[in-house]
Amino acid sequence: MIQRIQTIFLSIALLLMGILFFIPLAEVAVGEKLYAFGIKGLVDSLTGNTTYSAWALFAYLLFVVFLQVFIIFSFKKRVLQMRLATFNLILMLGFVLLGWLFVKFSLSALGEGVYSLKLPLVFPFAAAVLNYLAIRAILKDELLIRSIDRIR
Repeated sequence: MIQRIQTIFLSIALLLMGILFFIPLAEVAVGEKLYAFGIKGLVDSLTGNTTYSAWALFAYLLFVVFLQVFIIFSFKKRVLQMRLATFNLILMLGFVLLGWLFVKFSLSALGEGVYSLKLPLVFPFAAAVLNYLAIRAILKDELLIRSIDRIR
């Protein structure tokens, strides 16, 4: 059922995770140089050259987004939808940890410097909460359908 509340929750979570492809997650300052850490890696702010590649993070986020789209369109199989949403919730929280690790390792590869995490790194947490709310709504639908089957 596309018009249900869980679809809205899942779609907003998809939008939040999709935004991460286009905005930087952190800034890294090493000496006089300033780098922006996005989903594709560490990019020099002045030249635009990629200093440290993070294609694994890009592939991870791509998998999370495709799984979220699959979850939205698997509304006829509610139990599978709940399980996949739970799995994707864990993956979203793992994305934050993986992003932080990439920032730390890229900073250690460049030398002594500081990093600052930006607001978009909170988006996976918000998407995970929305996935949790969707799981609860799917469970309510499943319990309602089971109770109607018992009456027959």
